[in-house]
Amino acid sequence: MGTSPAKENILKRIRQALATPVPIPFPQSEGNQPVFRTEQDDPALVFAREFSALQGRFAYCTDQRDMSAQVMALLQQQAWQKVYIRDAELAAMFPGIEPYADLASCDVSITDCECLVARTGSILMSAGQFSGRTSSVYAPVHICIAYSHQIVPDIRDGLQSIREKYGQQMPSLITLATGPSRTADIEKTLVTGVHGPGEVYCFLVEA
Repeated sequence: MGTSPAKENILKRIRQALATPVPIPFPQSEGNQPVFRTEQDDPALVFAREFSALQGRFAYCTDQRDMSAQVMALLQQQAWQKVYIRDAELAAMFPGIEPYADLASCDVSITDCECLVARTGSILMSAGQFSGRTSSVYAPVHICIAYSHQIVPDIRDGLQSIREKYGQQMPSLITLATGPSRTADIEKTLVTGVHGPGEVYCFLVEA
């Protein structure tokens, strides 16, 4: 049985389309040229501005001791007692805290990060961290401890830093957290804390 004229016409158009080179719609986005304008402000200021605009809670710390004191004061103020910290080195920064073992029922989790993305106000994390995949997702409140040298201008720079850090042993998960979890799926009303933490804090330590 031969091919119908209609089907042959469709196949002809497909062959013609495949033979025609498709132009890149935004050629300026390819290669190493920056897509976004370069920020003139200090990266830490840019991150703080963007992170706060996304309902993140930002705190600047002059050193590690100052960070520890600010975090302890926040925990006491909010009466958070079930503090989940998986990273023993991070837990050692808070000698007054007895780490809580059950992530599912904790009040708050404390993690580090791979880096902070200034332009988007995002926290870049990976499965390569001691905190793992779940610490920043399942807790109702997430506290991230970061250092000023971890701030990068854009997502591309963050991914490059991970490549340089891990080489051929890339983490099985790389994720961006951009403010508290939020969705507007229900009657177009913005709701936070649906698919992740309802509050996200970032304590930035001057390195």
